[in-house]
Amino acid sequence: QVQLIESGGGLVQAGGSLRLSCAASGRTVSGYVMGWFRQAPGKEREFVARISWSGAMTYYAPPLKGRFTISRDNAKNTVYLQMNSLEPEDTAVYYCAAGGTWPTMDYWGKGTLVTVSS
Repeated sequence: QVQLIESGGGLVQAGGSLRLSCAASGRTVSGYVMGWFRQAPGKEREFVARISWSGAMTYYAPPLKGRFTISRDNAKNTVYLQMNSLEPEDTAVYYCAAGGTWPTMDYWGKGTLVTVSS
């Protein structure tokens, strides 16, 4: 079993930045695809970004590319999401997930809330 715990969320003004972290425990996630998803109030959960097990390949939801950066440190069993130029529309609960084979994500964190004020 893998446990994922997100951190780094909070309240930020529009134009600001936040860095989310997702720490894995229980077993190593070095062989897993890791992803970030988000769910805004009243909306369905949506894909944000994913990263291959080695970190060599990344993919972003097209509207977010250029503002968000996903990375991972397998030695620390941690994945990150750097978010820049935040907009009120980025307000959501952000979830970390791990999967053996994309697009199936086998493990999910409980999420961290990001609120962007205008």
